[in-house]
Amino acid sequence: MDQGSKFYIKLNYPLSGYGVPAILDWGFFKLLFVENKGMAMGAKLNDFIPFISEATSKLVLTLFRIVAIFGLGYWLLDSIKKQSGILLNWALALIFAGALGNIIDSVFYGVIFTDSYGKIAEIFPEKGYASLFYGHVVDMLQFPLVEWTWPSWIPFVGGENYLFFQYIFNVADTAISTGVGILIFFNKKIFSKSDSLPSS
Repeated sequence: MDQGSKFYIKLNYPLSGYGVPAILDWGFFKLLFVENKGMAMGAKLNDFIPFISEATSKLVLTLFRIVAIFGLGYWLLDSIKKQSGILLNWALALIFAGALGNIIDSVFYGVIFTDSYGKIAEIFPEKGYASLFYGHVVDMLQFPLVEWTWPSWIPFVGGENYLFFQYIFNVADTAISTGVGILIFFNKKIFSKSDSLPSS
């Protein structure tokens, strides 16, 4: 579902520029097309470590994601082998699948697609928009549930508009969030046994 939705967006629409109408707009739900070069909510590693370049930040982030996916995969296989429980297995499977979906974007999309700035991307071009490991994650789902203007008497934000929930995400992010949610809400049940964590 994740890769199918991303391929569909990439091969049918240009990037959603500022002020450009959404692909689909139902008010509470919008279908857009943005590309995320960084982490969750568009944050970049060099926002926190300013002395490294954006290119180095992107490479480090992608390599970290690859290492993390191997760790998650090992934990999932270990959990299945130990029959740790359906909740833990589902949570890990969702997180693993979501992380893998976004890693595919980061590693391969720069090579297999042309850019989408003001045009629809082409697949398998002679030269893509970036080299291996420097692709951008495709995001398209937004649920702008409530919008308001802060009262002018509130310090710092008074008079400014606020949109909840403004972040744009994808199916992979949904899988990761659902998996993490399962771990948080059912943590006592999941981790009641000492063998829930992978053995060293």
